[in-house]
Amino acid sequence: MIGVRLDKKDIVRIDKSAALPQLAQSLLTQFQKVLWASDGGDVDKDSTGVARRAWKLLNVICRILEPARPYYIRSSHPMRNLEMCRKIYSRASSSEDSWDLLEALRNALRFTFVAAKVSQDPAVLWNRQFWWLDDVSPEDLDWLVDYLDYIYSDDYQTAYDIILLLVGLRTHCSPAKRHTFIESLIACMGSDVPYSLRHIALRAVHRVRQDMASIHVIDDAGLRDMVLTKLSPAILTAVCPRPGATPADDGPDHSLDYERDSCYLELVFALAMNSNWHSHLSGDHHIEQCISMIAACRFMPHVIYLAGILLQIAPEQWSATSLDSITEREWWELMSSAWRYAYRVIGDIHCFEFLPVLVEGTKKYMRVASAFDLGQLIRDVDGTLETLERLYSEQGEQREGVAVAVKEFRTVASDMLERMVKSDEVVGP
Repeated sequence: MIGVRLDKKDIVRIDKSAALPQLAQSLLTQFQKVLWASDGGDVDKDSTGVARRAWKLLNVICRILEPARPYYIRSSHPMRNLEMCRKIYSRASSSEDSWDLLEALRNALRFTFVAAKVSQDPAVLWNRQFWWLDDVSPEDLDWLVDYLDYIYSDDYQTAYDIILLLVGLRTHCSPAKRHTFIESLIACMGSDVPYSLRHIALRAVHRVRQDMASIHVIDDAGLRDMVLTKLSPAILTAVCPRPGATPADDGPDHSLDYERDSCYLELVFALAMNSNWHSHLSGDHHIEQCISMIAACRFMPHVIYLAGILLQIAPEQWSATSLDSITEREWWELMSSAWRYAYRVIGDIHCFEFLPVLVEGTKKYMRVASAFDLGQLIRDVDGTLETLERLYSEQGEQREGVAVAVKEFRTVASDMLERMVKSDEVVGP
């Protein structure tokens, strides 16, 4: 019906696993050729009518290919598929009657994902999905930023697809589109937006977290003001759309989600590294959100990010309720848990730079530790030192300064443990 030719033997043997890859690959290859022949949706050039029929059936094509995903080879032409999408958008943006073209573009984006074997399922959103694309410059993707700005309030599914595509391409938008892109992401994290769109927008902001943390160096005053006043509350809304409400345990916004919370904490940790963000993070209730996560995060690697947020935002910026809600014992458990996982995350240069802050924070609450606690802490610090020496052997003075601070801390903990042991020996049973 749309120009796909199959060997009859494939149909006869379709119940045999050996034929499935050949059949699926044939479908993918033929459909892709048909779509390229349409010249980006310019069906007026389609003298045979094949491409026109293909566009009308593109949604059906995707439904055929999606179940066959395990049986065909990932498309080796993702950039060509993406260029096809760009041409359709260009024609749609210059057309007075663009409805048909926008419908074709939605389907073409879906085909691009299917051909690249990338899942659009929000249930696997946090999984690492990579696109093997070469030579993608930020300017090549400016049209996607414009498309997102045009569509996000009217078509949540397409907005999700665009952001997922931009996240997967692992590139930043050009400086000219940065304001538009961040503004769209903030809007997509709104409380009335479906969870899938809120979460993919959060992931997109996470990817540019260091740029956002360094917002004070951005020359665009309008962008800087917009980010400082609107991004922080939007980040919280992305993970907690109804502050104060009890989330459903089995819902997408349930109170504990390993990957989502890791993404959130890494992002807020990056912002907290810059004091310009402190008043915004504390004023927008991130402190309360982080405190509510302490118990659940104690046995997860991203506890070090949680400790980093709470240690770097000065207590005088907390609310009185927040300040009084953490006991000394809870502080100690948070600090010691951070050391337990420090060796796993200090490959992140920002976690490495945070270690001296963690040293000072831990010292404040060591007095509530037991001898057993201190013994475990010393072992964890030793593991961190070993990893530090291995990862930062060529960092020179910066590595040496951090290493000295951690070694001195280990000595303090060892001395304290020795005094406790001697004291117990004097007292006796």
